[in-house]
Amino acid sequence: MQKLSLLDYSVFLTYFIIVSAYGYWVYNRKKREQLDSKDFFLAEGSLTWWAIGASLIASNISAEQFIGMSGNGFKMGLAIAAYEWMAAATLIVVAVFFLPIYLKNKIYTMPQFLRQRYNGTVSMIMAIFWLSLYVLVNLTSILFLGALAVSTISGLNFTLCMIFLAGFAIVITLGGMKVIGYTDVIQVFFLVLGGLATTYLALNLVSDQAGQTGMVNGLNLLMSQAGDHFDMIFDRTNEHYISLPGLSVLIGAMWVVNLNYWGCNQYITQRALGADLNTARTGLLFAAGLKMVMPIIVVLPGIAAYVLWKNGMFQTEMLKDGELVQDNAYPVLLNLLPSGLKGLSFAALTAAVVASLAGKANSISTIFTLDIYKEHFNKEAKEKNLVWMGRLVVVVAMVIAIAVAPFLGIDKKGGFEFIQEYTGFVSPGIFAMFILGFFWKKTTAPAALFAIIGGFIASVVFKVLPDYMDLSFLQSTGFAAINPASGVMEIPFIDRMGFVFLICVIGMVIISYLTPHHQPQQPLEVDATMFRTSAGFALGAGLVLAAIAILYYVFW
Repeated sequence: MQKLSLLDYSVFLTYFIIVSAYGYWVYNRKKREQLDSKDFFLAEGSLTWWAIGASLIASNISAEQFIGMSGNGFKMGLAIAAYEWMAAATLIVVAVFFLPIYLKNKIYTMPQFLRQRYNGTVSMIMAIFWLSLYVLVNLTSILFLGALAVSTISGLNFTLCMIFLAGFAIVITLGGMKVIGYTDVIQVFFLVLGGLATTYLALNLVSDQAGQTGMVNGLNLLMSQAGDHFDMIFDRTNEHYISLPGLSVLIGAMWVVNLNYWGCNQYITQRALGADLNTARTGLLFAAGLKMVMPIIVVLPGIAAYVLWKNGMFQTEMLKDGELVQDNAYPVLLNLLPSGLKGLSFAALTAAVVASLAGKANSISTIFTLDIYKEHFNKEAKEKNLVWMGRLVVVVAMVIAIAVAPFLGIDKKGGFEFIQEYTGFVSPGIFAMFILGFFWKKTTAPAALFAIIGGFIASVVFKVLPDYMDLSFLQSTGFAAINPASGVMEIPFIDRMGFVFLICVIGMVIISYLTPHHQPQQPLEVDATMFRTSAGFALGAGLVLAAIAILYYVFW
C-alpha cells in the first residue's frame, strides 16, 4: 500500500498544530480564573449553540463510523444510514422533551438524575454499569479501530498509533469540557472536509473505471451496478435482515437504540447540560442537520469500494488472512488519494477518533468523580481536588483501554455492529428507567432496579436463546432470521432490544404498583410548558423531518 508523503505529513502537522494551539488558547483564557468542577466537566454557560452541535457530531462520529459504517456500506449498502437519519429525528425529540427536564432540574450527570429520581443504590449500580461499558466497549473500540485505520494508512506500528491517539486525546481532555467543545469545532471542519474528499475520490474512481468522468456519473453507476445497496428497508429474505430487521429500523426498536444513546447517555448529553435551554436546543438541531449529511461521508465510500471490488479492484487489499474484511474498505480508499488530500483525510480520521476519545474520557471522568468519588469517598472534596481527580481518571481510563483493546475481538465483527450489539445489553433497561422516571410519577426505585438488572439478564437470555431453542416459529412474523455467520436462527439484536424494553416497562409498571412510592427529597419538576419551542426551532425541526421522509420515500 502507498504510504503518506511529505506533503501529507505537512497537512496532518498543520491540523495537529491548529487544534493544539487553539485548545491551549481556550484553556489559557480560563486558566486566569479558578477552574472549578462545573467548568471542567460541563463548561457551564460557555458553549455556544454551534459549539454544542459540532461537539455532539465530533464525539459521535469516530472510527466506528468512518471504518465500521463504511464497512457496513460495503456489505449491506445505504440501509446502514438508518442509524444516522433516525438519529437526526431522535435529536429533535431529545431537544423538545428530554433537555427541558434535565436543565430545569439542574441535572449534570445521568447518575445524578437517578439518585434524585430514585435513590443512591440505583445511581451507584448504573454508574458502575456506565463506567464498565464506556471503558471496556466504547473507549476501547474507538481506540482500536482508530489505531487500525491510522496504522493501515501511515504504515506506523499499531501499538504506537494507539498510544499516539490516546495521548493526543488526553492532552485535549485535561483542559476540560470547554477545550473539548471548542476544539471539536475544528475537528468537525477537518472531519467533514476530509470525508468529502474521500467520497469525491471514490465516486470519481467508479466513473473512471467505467470509462466515464465525474461524481454524478459515479453515483449513477453505483445505483445501476449495486442497486440492492440502495434499499433502506430490507425484507425478510435479505441476508442482512438480521442486522437491520425491516420496519424495526423505522418504527420499532431503533428508537430505543437512539433515544437511549442521544437522550440518556452522559457522553452525549454532557455537551448540552451546561447551557441554557434555547442554546442547547439550537445546538441539538444543528447536530441533527449535520447528521443528515453524514451518510455521504461514511456510507457512500463503502458502497463505492464494493462496486470497485466487484469490478476487480482491491482483490488483495480487502483480504486479511485470506478472508474478505469489510472494515478494510475505508482505509483502502484513503490509500488511493493523491498527496495532500490523503493527508487531509488522514487528519479527518484522526480528528474523529481523537474527538470521540476525548468526549468519552471526559464522561468517564465526570461520572467517576462526581457520582462515585465525591458521593461515596470524599463528600467534602474541594473543587481543585475534584478537577485533579477528574484528570487522573482520564489518564487511567486511557491506559486501561490501550491494555485491553487488542484482546476484545473487535476486528472479528464489524466495528460499528460490535458497539451497537454490546451496548444493546443495557440500553433497553436504561431507557425504560429514564422514560418512566421522566413521565410517570408512580415509578419506584425497586422498579428501576428491575429495569437495570432484569433488563441485562433478559438481554443475555435472548442472546443465548438460539443455543437452546429452535426459533424458526418466529420467522414468519419477521422476528427471527438466519444469521449468515453462524447459520443459526436468531432474533435480530434490534428486535431483541425491543422485546427487552417491553419486558422492562411491563415489569416496572407491575413492581411500581406493588411497592410503596417514596417521595424523592428533590422531586422532578415536569410540566407541559417546558416542552414549548421557539418558532425558529419548530421550522428547522420540520425541515429535518421532511428531509428524512423524502429520503425514505426515494430509497425505500
